Amino acid sequence: MSQSDRRFAGQVALVTGASRGLGRALALGLGREGAQVLACATERSVGALEELDDAIQAAGGPRPTLVPFDLKEGERIDALPGALTQRYGRLDLLIGNAGVLGGLSPVGHVAPKTWRDTFAVNLDANARLLAALDRLLRHSHGRALFVSCRVVEDAPAYWSTYVASKAALEKLVAVYAKEVQKFGVAAACVAPGPLRTRLRAQGFPGEDPQSVPTPEEMAARILDLLAADRLQGGTVHRLDEQAVPPA
Repeated sequence: MSQSDRRFAGQVALVTGASRGLGRALALGLGREGAQVLACATERSVGALEELDDAIQAAGGPRPTLVPFDLKEGERIDALPGALTQRYGRLDLLIGNAGVLGGLSPVGHVAPKTWRDTFAVNLDANARLLAALDRLLRHSHGRALFVSCRVVEDAPAYWSTYVASKAALEKLVAVYAKEVQKFGVAAACVAPGPLRTRLRAQGFPGEDPQSVPTPEEMAARILDLLAADRLQGGTVHRLDEQAVPPA
């Protein structure tokens, strides 16, 4: 791929949950297309982040910056703006992909710790990322995209913790989008539909993984959306209609 064909050349992109699944596919796609990627994942995923590093460089992309930390460590999020400003001076793309299922159980049986930990990753960390990186996003007229889920609409039984945290995320992003639209920042969510990921396998243990699309297939669609500058602020982009194979 020539430099002129790299749609994200010169852009700086921060991706959470970048060690596997959709986050890895997005980070790899962005790096392959010229973006300087900051790949965030838990410290347990250092090996997977290093493999991502190798894959991006093998594809001819800039060497990514690996940022292993737990998103529940708010002070680490607060340190990101200083590091970004010092090294790059900008942030063009913020992709909040990291998420946890939180287990499936009746509402009356959800342990308080499970509720807190799920919201800490799915909602609180993303709110703190927006607060910390708001100035950089405004400076670069950037885009912030957060991964939600179609189960928010269906609200199936036993999914209360996950659904509630993702529904709150969608509303948080909708409010933020209205606040920053006048500064040229676009913020939205994407609901990719069923994907062949570990979280999906946890939620649907009896499902044939071959019956749902791969993260790479959906990542390509999301990158097309971002590259074409078609991100509609405050909305939830639902991209699964054509991505899911017919039954």
